[in-house]
Amino acid sequence: MTDRNSLTRTFTILSLLVLFFASPASHSQSKATPNAPVFDATNLRKPAELGATGVFIGGDDPAFARPDYDDSKWLSADDKRPVREIIPHSQPEVVWQRIHVKVSPDETGLAIEAFVVGRAFELFVNGQKLLGSGRVSPLIPYTEDARLVARIPDAQIATGNLVIAIRGATMPAWWVPSSEVRFFAGMITLGQETALTDRARLSVIYLDAFGWLVGLVGLGLTVVALALFIAQRKQKEYLWLALQGAAICLRLPTEIVQSLRYIPWGFVYLYPPSGVLMNFFTVLMMFAFVHRRFRGWLRAYIVLSCVSILLRNWVELSGVILPAYNQPIVDLPYCSIFAILIPAVLIADLRRDNRGARILLIPVVSWCLSNFLWGAEDVMNLVPRWHEAGIHLQRLNSFAVGPFTVDTGAVTSLIGYVSLAVIMVFRSTQTSRQQAVFEGELEAARQVQQVILPEKIEATPCFNVESVYKPAQQVGGDFFQILPTEDNGLLLVVGDVAGKGLPAAMLVSLLVGAIRTAAEDTSNPDLLLRRLNERLIGRSRGGFSTALAAYIAADGTVIIANAGHLSPYLDGTEIDLPGALPLGIVSGAVYETTQFQLAIGSRLTFYSDGVIEAQNGKGELFGFDRGREISTQPAVEIADTAKRFGQSDDITVVAITRTAAIAEAA
Repeated sequence: MTDRNSLTRTFTILSLLVLFFASPASHSQSKATPNAPVFDATNLRKPAELGATGVFIGGDDPAFARPDYDDSKWLSADDKRPVREIIPHSQPEVVWQRIHVKVSPDETGLAIEAFVVGRAFELFVNGQKLLGSGRVSPLIPYTEDARLVARIPDAQIATGNLVIAIRGATMPAWWVPSSEVRFFAGMITLGQETALTDRARLSVIYLDAFGWLVGLVGLGLTVVALALFIAQRKQKEYLWLALQGAAICLRLPTEIVQSLRYIPWGFVYLYPPSGVLMNFFTVLMMFAFVHRRFRGWLRAYIVLSCVSILLRNWVELSGVILPAYNQPIVDLPYCSIFAILIPAVLIADLRRDNRGARILLIPVVSWCLSNFLWGAEDVMNLVPRWHEAGIHLQRLNSFAVGPFTVDTGAVTSLIGYVSLAVIMVFRSTQTSRQQAVFEGELEAARQVQQVILPEKIEATPCFNVESVYKPAQQVGGDFFQILPTEDNGLLLVVGDVAGKGLPAAMLVSLLVGAIRTAAEDTSNPDLLLRRLNERLIGRSRGGFSTALAAYIAADGTVIIANAGHLSPYLDGTEIDLPGALPLGIVSGAVYETTQFQLAIGSRLTFYSDGVIEAQNGKGELFGFDRGREISTQPAVEIADTAKRFGQSDDITVVAITRTAAIAEAA
């Protein structure tokens, strides 16, 4: 009995000693969360995704970052339910997640990668902060699409145990019934630093390269469209296409930077106006391509639709949760522009055999199909029983081509750019052909004009005649005819057709022919102008022509009639002539005549307005004073002086000097 009691006491003492010495270790182990799952990374061969492992809790306490904190009562992050169902009775502003990892103490070069952790978070390893973005509380959100990599200090790895603690801000979307926010594996990845860095770089290339490529194609097309618009100001479609590219420029740099690093959330507010402007200019461009006018009610409808969807996007970006039915109600008017209005306009234009409308239908149909698929995916995500079908549809909307990720939206944009490029090539080819025809007609008109405008004046016994003609373009609107009369006199007609180029040249041909016909039976200046006026009525297409007719007899008698042309200079003095309407404005116009004497040795100089209206780089006109001062110089010098000053219109100078008396000439 004594021995049994002695043994009992001895056993009791030993048991107490074991419990005494074991209790600190047991307590320490308890605080080290014996119930928390531990990820074994002692034989890590490739990066391991840990985002859906570990435990989490709602609330905020700096102690949660300590490696020895007891998280045995925390909730499992592996729960597939939305967070709002796991913690249904509270909506904390901050959530902590802890992941326990066992590593080999001899391991070096380990790093951790964070991806879409949250708009504001802090990541700690064994209590040491390694990564962060934005501010958790009070919330200052940043973007979350970049992959951040941070090396874990070797001293922490040498402990053999890592506790990864993530402090993240929650968003209002977490607590919406339709939300499926949960922890996903790719949030946190553990691996070698070189492997994670390479993966982060390649993921950016594989995920975004196709979208960037499409954006650059759009910018290139924008530059071409801008160049075409500068060359062809009447083609407004090129202006709208250039502005569409400018809208892309608002977001493309931000998208590129956002994929490489985290940036303040405010930059994301550029996306909605960029997208809305891009689509608005697309509508204008398509209407311009098919030569349809933007009616007042239609313009108002499109503008209001764009503004409504812009405001909705901004509200959603600000974190305000809208009812699920709000999106289709707001989007319907906007989407109907591309799904109904534009296809209807293009199909109606096919009846006119418009090749551009036929080509533009391709990207429009592609856009409709793409948006139908994205809309169907959104609808399926709202209905729980259709979630699996929505996942399959998501794979269809965003699919892999080799290592690259391609979404249907980018494909639609590329189809649109290629279609526009094809249209631009067709139109450029057509424009080149038209230009070649026009240049041929212009060259023919120039040759005709060279024939009908005298280069050499027939010799006259009583007068010395000088003439210079310098068109501002290949063909001009100035004309003059110097015709000797049977009584050794001269009949002179000088004029200027309103406008330039081929239409003016054709009108010049008409007038020169009419002058030669009228001069066959009259040398009367006022009668000649009346005949020219009647000839021009109804044939000038709303244009007109100034003209001056002068008959100079062998004895020096000058009779002049004027139809809105510049008055000539007699020995440097301007001759005062009565005003009159130009030719081709009013039928039955009467032109007064002025008569004076041209003495032997006197000089009569006629200008077109290209001399007086010459303009230099400072915007100064050559003017009447300078024109009068040089009127006694040779005709060639007068024309060259005006041209050097700054030619902007056709220049014509005719100078007539009386050289002999009629008796001497006889």
